[in-house]
Amino acid sequence: MNNENQVKIDKVLTEIVRQYEDILGNNLVGIYVHGSLAFGCFNSRKSDIDFIVVVNSEPAVEEKEALIKLLLKLSSEVSEKGFEMSVVLAEVCERFIYPTPFELHYSAMHMQRCKENLRKYCTTMKGTDKDLAAHFTVIKTVGYTIEGQPISKVFGEVPRSAYLDSIELDVKNAVEDICDNPVYIILNLCRVLAFKQDGLILSKEQGGLWGMKNLDEKYESFIAKALKAYSNEENVDFNEQISLSFCHYMIEKIFKV
Repeated sequence: MNNENQVKIDKVLTEIVRQYEDILGNNLVGIYVHGSLAFGCFNSRKSDIDFIVVVNSEPAVEEKEALIKLLLKLSSEVSEKGFEMSVVLAEVCERFIYPTPFELHYSAMHMQRCKENLRKYCTTMKGTDKDLAAHFTVIKTVGYTIEGQPISKVFGEVPRSAYLDSIELDVKNAVEDICDNPVYIILNLCRVLAFKQDGLILSKEQGGLWGMKNLDEKYESFIAKALKAYSNEENVDFNEQISLSFCHYMIEKIFKV
């Protein structure tokens, strides 16, 4: 990521901190970055800005609306994909629960719903999310605090079994999904196996690099192609037969290791 993008991101995160402090007041415990930004492989064309907001008690619906309105306003300033944000209670972070309860969630896939009826969205967008096991683990491994209490005081241990189940969910339909979203699936398969085999918590980019070194040599150039597509703006075509072969090879390794 170049310096210009870093400056833009820092400016946006500073604005989020300022306004979230105003909205939540003393209820705010902290705001924590995870995802590609934390791993250092953020791509403004392909990555979203991922963060968790930790609170002592559930925000009022008007406060939830204000949190999302700010993200809608800022969504195109630093990333084409915008933000992924969840609001979680401090007690859940400290004494981990799986699947993990959340008080509010937002990502670009929900943007239209928020624009159409934000009150309804904020009233109903509450439940549990298995992805939070992975997000919490990344926060504890490479994440950082942009406001509030340190990570070590807020986030308790996430059991290995919960993290593994969370990331395995991302690849369970890999065979069906790889032709529609090859880069994401290829690199995700690599990082899931890297954890299951070597206990490594990696980004998609790091997972691909691990795969090139640790998997069957016949897939080395295939994975390299996915890494190149991930890091730049090129549209890359992947051979369907090789893609499916790689998927079956990886699924067997992941679920039989």
